[in-house]
Amino acid sequence: MHPFEAPVPPTADPELLSKPIKELGLRIEGSPLEKLVLQLYKEMDRKGLKHFRPKCYLTDEWGCPDEEPVIGIPFYLADPKLAAYEKTMNDLEDEREIMMYLRHEAGHAFNYAYELYKRDDWKAVFGPFRRPYRDRYRPVPFSRRFVRHIAGWYAQKHPDEDYAETFAVWLTPRSNWRARYKGWGALHKLRYVDRMARTYGNQEPLRPLGETDLTVDEMEVTLEDFYRQTQHDESQAIASLALDTDLTDIFLKPSKRRRNGIFPAASLLAARRKEIVDKVTYWTGVRRPLVKKLVESIEERVRQLNLAALHGREDAAVVEITAYTTTLAMNYLTRGRFTLE
Repeated sequence: MHPFEAPVPPTADPELLSKPIKELGLRIEGSPLEKLVLQLYKEMDRKGLKHFRPKCYLTDEWGCPDEEPVIGIPFYLADPKLAAYEKTMNDLEDEREIMMYLRHEAGHAFNYAYELYKRDDWKAVFGPFRRPYRDRYRPVPFSRRFVRHIAGWYAQKHPDEDYAETFAVWLTPRSNWRARYKGWGALHKLRYVDRMARTYGNQEPLRPLGETDLTVDEMEVTLEDFYRQTQHDESQAIASLALDTDLTDIFLKPSKRRRNGIFPAASLLAARRKEIVDKVTYWTGVRRPLVKKLVESIEERVRQLNLAALHGREDAAVVEITAYTTTLAMNYLTRGRFTLE
């Protein structure tokens, strides 16, 4: 197996992994997701959106199909056992993060349900809806023209994402958006969302129903093949990294004279891995699976080099390795590579 090929989780049930996903009997109703979808509807009701209840369905990833007022939710969130597999592979959204994604996708759905993107004032505030999407975009970190919601600078990706992120901040209970964004250029976008909610809150959607994309009942791929197919192959980008000089600068090389007061640095990184991945993902906007693989690669190289950390200096070492990883991730975000020639 290639070192960066997606492995099968070691605790995976072979029978479950070999079944087509459509045969797993997954439903939102009765699953842990049901209460979160109902919470989303309650939040919209409290905001005065009396007739907007976008349909939620299970699919392969988060999203709204193009211009369709429906919300797709990853299928693995509907079953605790599948969620455990996902956590092994890519980490897992907790309830707070699930609600963040639901509010974001609800923003897309509201935009499509009432066809706001066709309005001239929507274009004046957010930009042209028909602007091409780019998988790789160069955000301006800390720009006050955009709200902050999903990890990274996602509102800067496209006008439609800008609207969805703004809607999500507006919808979030106790977000205190008027005070939090006072003096920001993003405030007029939040006021626009608020104004449109009051305008359309008591109106039936122009498009109350939308067409779903791939549903869980149509997913013929097995769970094992799903994870093999959806893992991004970043082997070239990560394999080209020359880490040794930097890592030996951050950590210690044990010697006969330096054996006391130290412990394996790889153990420290393993214990703090999720924390590092969370922070680097949030502040850079680089895809979480790639950040996770980067951190795991650093951890593995530290283990191979037999580097050590000082007792009592654990937090300082984590701060330094987080800053180092963030620098690599920002290089990747802006230049498409972790390091420059």
